[in-house]
Amino acid sequence: MSKNGASGTGGAPRVVIVGGGFGGLYAAKGLANQPVDVTLIDRKNHHTFQPLLYQVALSVLSPGEVAAALRHILRKAANVRTVLGEVTGFDLDAKEVTLSSGAVFAYDHLIVAAGARHAYFGHDEWEAEAPGLKTVEDAVEIRRRLLLAFEKAERTAILTGETPPLDFAVIGAGPTGVELAGAIADLAKRALAKDFKTIDTRQARIRLYEGSPRVLGTFSEHSSRKARQQLEELGVEVLTGSFVTGVEPGRIKVGDEWSRADVTLWASGVAASPLGKALGVETDRAGRVVIAKDLSLPGRREVMVIGDMSSLTDANGTQVPGLAASAMQQGKAAAENILRDLRGQAREDFAYHNRGTMATIGHHRAVAEFGGRSFSGTLAWLLWLLVHILLLIGFRSRLAVLRQWIWAYLKREGASPLITEYQFRDDESEPGSR
Repeated sequence: MSKNGASGTGGAPRVVIVGGGFGGLYAAKGLANQPVDVTLIDRKNHHTFQPLLYQVALSVLSPGEVAAALRHILRKAANVRTVLGEVTGFDLDAKEVTLSSGAVFAYDHLIVAAGARHAYFGHDEWEAEAPGLKTVEDAVEIRRRLLLAFEKAERTAILTGETPPLDFAVIGAGPTGVELAGAIADLAKRALAKDFKTIDTRQARIRLYEGSPRVLGTFSEHSSRKARQQLEELGVEVLTGSFVTGVEPGRIKVGDEWSRADVTLWASGVAASPLGKALGVETDRAGRVVIAKDLSLPGRREVMVIGDMSSLTDANGTQVPGLAASAMQQGKAAAENILRDLRGQAREDFAYHNRGTMATIGHHRAVAEFGGRSFSGTLAWLLWLLVHILLLIGFRSRLAVLRQWIWAYLKREGASPLITEYQFRDDESEPGSR
């Protein structure tokens, strides 16, 4: 078993950060070139800008435009090292982090920001037929399934003269589900409409299922109504009060009835990383770690848990939401509290600043809420574009995404409608073949 011993900066306090998402990355940036030795550990070598993953899934952007190598982002931070590895356990008494390889990293301060994963409410077997959207790999797989559905329909139409129906189902009408449903409608009715000669992609059926009474349940009722209206204008069937009770290849069950679904996508729930339970402390029903107002574990000031895997009612009495914005704020606050410890100053309790929420629904369609004001339609869409360009990591990414959005706006087409790693199965016969 190998072990990380003395720091690489002359005995400076050792900070280990687990996770290179928004929380972990912004913590590392907050500690950059400070008198601490920082090790950032992640299973991926890149940071992913998750709010734009759905655009990779829908062929608007390429993976490289929403992801950047962690060591490249942090290349100017002389005191920060990045390690590719999977954390599997913690020894809080010994102040050590263990990797799946057996390597052990010692720390003086620990920040755990391992994020969240899909939650299938006790039906993990559904994941194979209803993938969610959390990683670049998820986005590429969803893109493959969506484009393959159109390709198979075209092939069947050419070989048999029959035009099979195309049915897409999105489960969950939070921001991710709404964005996916709207983007699929844009893909079918606009981006691919001229590419297929035998089928009419505009006839594709897109259904959005939500168990609660309205879409975007965390938004105001006004924004929820506007979002539903814009979805329906795109041709999306919005089915609220509908609980999915079964998922199988080619179909889903809602209540007691089965419905056809060529592609099913999951956007209904999230569960905190299982690393929360590995800390051996209290977690809530979603697996989130209950933390103190200074972001630390109760009784363990040297350990902080931030982002989607934490549960916190902040200094203002607000339940901190699981959003990229809150993870960024917590990452900065965790870094600052560590530096305050080193300066002998009192820590500050975390206070979440809500700078607004938004969801895009399709071309020229979105909803946004800022400072008690609600916007929808083109104005909200333009605000969404501006905010996401500013939040993207790296000048190159901003330019690349802006260029691609301008191209998509002018040409009504995406960047990469490509299917990769598809092979005909032995049991898949061509329609109409003998």
